[in-house]
Amino acid sequence: MIEKMNKSMSDSVGATGKLRQMILVWDIPVRVFHWLLVICFAGAWLTSESERLQMIHYAFGYTACLLVLIRLVWGVIGTRYARFSQFLKSPKAVVGHFMAMLRGNPHHDIGHNPAGGMVMFALMVLILVIGLSGYLSVKEFLGNFAGHAHEAVASLAMAVVILHILAAIVMSWVEKQNLVRSMVNGKKQGMPEQAIRYPQYLVGALIFLGALYFFYRILSGALPALTQ
Repeated sequence: MIEKMNKSMSDSVGATGKLRQMILVWDIPVRVFHWLLVICFAGAWLTSESERLQMIHYAFGYTACLLVLIRLVWGVIGTRYARFSQFLKSPKAVVGHFMAMLRGNPHHDIGHNPAGGMVMFALMVLILVIGLSGYLSVKEFLGNFAGHAHEAVASLAMAVVILHILAAIVMSWVEKQNLVRSMVNGKKQGMPEQAIRYPQYLVGALIFLGALYFFYRILSGALPALTQ
């Protein structure tokens, strides 16, 4: 019992002896990307079987691809924890992360942990492949192959999404903090010096408005090269 109490206390205290507190980790662009991508993926999935909702399906799908392309750029020039250099690790680091969890000694990463970063990047790649195969299917390139590939990769992406959700639930329990809520308010437990300084409201607003405008352009048929 005493050992458990000591471990719980050590988890909340940093190496400098300071108490961990809620700090800003996720900037506005990352949060806007995350939740708009959730909406777009769900919308595209729910409208995939309806010919009547075909234009809405296109709008959700292509907007998801646009968001991923923006996120790839932000992963290079964005704030500290948004950058791929912070969370894309080697396969050895990913395996080490899983082994630490199995030993009951998980790493408490401020940003994405190695496994979470790998899953997120894989999902972004899958969404781009879905968009490309969907475009080829619309243009009737490669016969039925593009359409079959589109459906198969979409199903694989859904499996990755489910894995991501389950991992978020498990890690919320392991780290004793609500990781879903942290993607809403941008805050996680950490040392004050580990916080990012600027939420980047302007960039986040531009991404949000740009995605809405692009969605509207696709939906209204203003970009026939993508839908006909």
